[in-house]
Amino acid sequence: MTQPAERPLRADARRNRERVLEGAREVFAEHGRDAQMDDVARAAGVGVGTVYRHFPTKEALISALAVSLFEQVLASAQAALEIEDPWEAFTSALWAGVEVLASDRAFTEIIGQAEMPFETCLISDMNNAYIELMDRAKASGDLRPDVVIDDIPMFTCGIGMATVKPHQCQEAWRRHLSVLIDGLRAANASGPLP
Repeated sequence: MTQPAERPLRADARRNRERVLEGAREVFAEHGRDAQMDDVARAAGVGVGTVYRHFPTKEALISALAVSLFEQVLASAQAALEIEDPWEAFTSALWAGVEVLASDRAFTEIIGQAEMPFETCLISDMNNAYIELMDRAKASGDLRPDVVIDDIPMFTCGIGMATVKPHQCQEAWRRHLSVLIDGLRAANASGPLP
């Protein structure tokens, strides 16, 4: 038996859902996992029932926020596909993606600790965009040939998670990503990756 198609939200319900997500970003940034749904409702300017109607649990709300965050990462990778130079396209996607992940230290920590049931199509679309960027950069001889798709989330999420730790340099993630990008250049490889 097939599931009925999910009906699109009415315009007012869509606006309320977006208000809840914006309020949740603010509250989770301030309180981390200790944020309460009542606080989210207050920040969003809606009743707590509205919050629960859209997100029945705090984990569902965190998951929706994470999906929103990773949709931004996907959009930056897809935009990078329009860049003609393969190395610039690949590194632009890395810069934009890590900037999204590093933009909210508290939320990065929250999603790093949570189990995120992402939609298969989101993961597939992200992988496809990055694989195309990597293939182009490998074909041009700029990217080490032994980098694999599983390396990308390790790099990007690892740097995003590192922003939670205090660092003597402001926006230290930029330093870390610069070092990482240098190591990804084919010309800088000291040998094959283990």
